[in-house]
Amino acid sequence: MDSAPIVVHQPSSTGGRRVTAHGNILGLAHSDNDVVEFLRRAGLPDAENLLDDPAWVKWKDGHAHHYEAA
Repeated sequence: MDSAPIVVHQPSSTGGRRVTAHGNILGLAHSDNDVVEFLRRAGLPDAENLLDDPAWVKWKDGHAHHYEAA
């Protein structure tokens, strides 16, 4: 897979990270729990196991699992 279908974008200036799946916005996450819930709602029940799998999730412009303001 050339690119992960799920992208956790850079932290915003006010905190949180936008999460997209195949280019569709799932929401603004302020924690890993938020990301897991967005993915669960999108049909991935074992999402917590995917957060550190680069084939599934790309953490863009920032450290993985870091949600504080940029």
